[in-house]
Amino acid sequence: MAPQEGLPDNPIVDEDYKLAFRERVEKRLHKEEKEYEIEQLMKEKRSEEYEVLEEVFDRSTLMVIYDFMNSGTIDRIYGVVKAGKESRVYWGRDKAGNELAIKIYLTVSAEFRKGMLKYIEGDHRFKGVKRDTRSLIFAWAQKEFKNLEQALAAKVRVPKPIAVRNNVLIMEFIGKNGVSAPSMKEQPPENPERIYKMLITYLKRLYQKAELVHGDLSEYNIMIWKGRPVLFDMSQAVPLSHPMADFLLNRDIANINRFFSRLGVEVLPSNEFYRVVTGSG
Repeated sequence: MAPQEGLPDNPIVDEDYKLAFRERVEKRLHKEEKEYEIEQLMKEKRSEEYEVLEEVFDRSTLMVIYDFMNSGTIDRIYGVVKAGKESRVYWGRDKAGNELAIKIYLTVSAEFRKGMLKYIEGDHRFKGVKRDTRSLIFAWAQKEFKNLEQALAAKVRVPKPIAVRNNVLIMEFIGKNGVSAPSMKEQPPENPERIYKMLITYLKRLYQKAELVHGDLSEYNIMIWKGRPVLFDMSQAVPLSHPMADFLLNRDIANINRFFSRLGVEVLPSNEFYRVVTGSG
């Protein structure tokens, strides 16, 4: 008869050895049971995530998300970090564990659709886009992706765009462990003079290098992260050739000056701010 695996050949086995051997086996079994339990919980958690998504999004949106998961672009989707009338932003991670912001545009109201048109019409990059709701939403997501790419190339701090398809946009997550960096509205900057100067530089780069105007800039869509401002919600940004570009730039300048003057910063006169940004005069 062959000796029992893991035990000495001597039939007279030390009791302490047998006890230690049994403990090792029990520990291994406990570990395997725990791993199985965790695996089942993760499956259950993922199932719950899908159920939440299915309550909100249509089949075509879910298919896009599943495709991103199958390709490894998304590995996990967690809770909503920002919910608005036009979109929801989910926190997620890729296979390497990097945090993601997954922005999913909803089926929009007629009011938002009407508001969307004025930013798309006159944008040469989206000439010929159909006017049905689905086509407009897809164009809107593509528009934000392209705007982020152009801003990033101009060394303006924005969330890094990763992928876009239909109404799903995946970006770098600004924050840590699912907690978004605060907007300036939520938490005014500790050094407002420094942040104000940085924003002037960003607007100048956005205008002169990216050839874009943000178009909806205010304390609500500027985050402060690691001591620097980060511009977000870039979907409505327009090229300089857009008929509303000049009006939108002046509105951005007015919003920034209003906010920082309330913090005691000696702001540039609007016309001087405009000249610095555009390089005119």
